Amino acid sequence: MSTTSSRRIPSVQVLFGALVVVLGALLLLDTTGVFPTTDLLLYAPSLFVVVGLWALFQSRLRNIVGPVVLVTIGAAWQAVALDFATVDDVIVFWPVLVIAFGLSVVLGTYRAKTVAIDDAYTSMFAAFGGVERRNTSKAFTGADLTALFGGAEIDLRDAEVTDRPARINAVALFGAAEVIVPRDWNVQMDVLPVLGAAEDSRRRYETINDEVDLVVGGFTAFGGIEVKD
Repeated sequence: MSTTSSRRIPSVQVLFGALVVVLGALLLLDTTGVFPTTDLLLYAPSLFVVVGLWALFQSRLRNIVGPVVLVTIGAAWQAVALDFATVDDVIVFWPVLVIAFGLSVVLGTYRAKTVAIDDAYTSMFAAFGGVERRNTSKAFTGADLTALFGGAEIDLRDAEVTDRPARINAVALFGAAEVIVPRDWNVQMDVLPVLGAAEDSRRRYETINDEVDLVVGGFTAFGGIEVKD
């Protein structure tokens, strides 16, 4: 498996962050009266569709339920915003979310619990569901984890870092991101929690590397980011 493919194209986390910046800029222009952007803001729900489709593409269809739910919600919201449908027309389909949740449970039962990869850099996105990866790279450099109303877990116990420190950027919004590392790794936490939690919950051991092996940074709101062994 290629170790550079995930760096040739923007990750879901980068795309999501960029779209949030664009949305914020449009809102600022409108609220300050610099430029009316009301017509452009009508298309804001399409941003969720873009993120969902990109997540499907980036995961090579290995993570389906969460992105599909995101696309469905964005498309329905967009249809209402453009008056193609009413709220009453859309709300009758809410049981689809229940079906999607059931599918995520069923698929999680019949497929391997954790997908093994050997990419030097890993990009993971979880929305309304969970994604788990076990990285076995012998030259691990980092990862980005995004969890929106879901959970993302990366297991690095079989990975090795040659160019220290490796860096993980995690974003957890109403979700959880978990990083599993070897017991002797020296991990530095640099996460900003807002009404959330960020912690290294490993037991302390006398044998730990002096040099920092991994830096976990990022942001969490109404969720949590945890390092464990």
